[in-house]
Amino acid sequence: MKAVCLVSGGMDSAVAAAIAKQQGYEIYALSFDYGQRNRKELQAAKEIAKWLGGKHKIIEANLRQIGGSALTDDSIEVPEHGNGIPPTYVPARNTIFLSFALAYAEVIDADAIFIGVNAVDYSGYPDCRPEYIEAFQRLANLATKRGVEGKPVKIFAPLLHMSKAEIVKKGMELGVPFEKTWSCYREGDAACGRCDSCRLRLKAFKEAGFEDPLEYEYKED
Repeated sequence: MKAVCLVSGGMDSAVAAAIAKQQGYEIYALSFDYGQRNRKELQAAKEIAKWLGGKHKIIEANLRQIGGSALTDDSIEVPEHGNGIPPTYVPARNTIFLSFALAYAEVIDADAIFIGVNAVDYSGYPDCRPEYIEAFQRLANLATKRGVEGKPVKIFAPLLHMSKAEIVKKGMELGVPFEKTWSCYREGDAACGRCDSCRLRLKAFKEAGFEDPLEYEYKED
């Protein structure tokens, strides 16, 4: 069995891919150079793909040409706190990434796509909801040769209903090298500890009863 695993370099995608590996899939890791603010996550993605022992492909999809997000437009500040859908939301990012993953899956005749979206402890992104994954699965069934021939590529989001703390525990159980992952939205040698992604990650490790192995510029008591 083959699985295309979307690997961003963050902890969620690493755990989702580790679950695919545990289930016996041959891993085809797929990452994106989309003009993201912090280039460190691409190096993290390479490290995680290497740990997974599968093939790794990086696709260029320059979303800076569109902008509209604090992650792809330097003129938009990365917030420390926020309400509603935050400016770190990248318009249609998961739809774009899943579309590439679906095309890649058809080319290599993969049976599954794994994505690390989470609908419990997340930043309010609309493309991390169960309804979104269900809708994309319907699209995959309709829009592909495999789907038409009765062998649809299955979209798996194994972390969808897990809390961040549960994700950390699952990753520890599977031996995920969290020290190789990267979650921070800002540039820098150390994670900022203040952005939404850092705060959610630190909270998850604390609630799970583990020490986050990353270096942070700031940690709340």
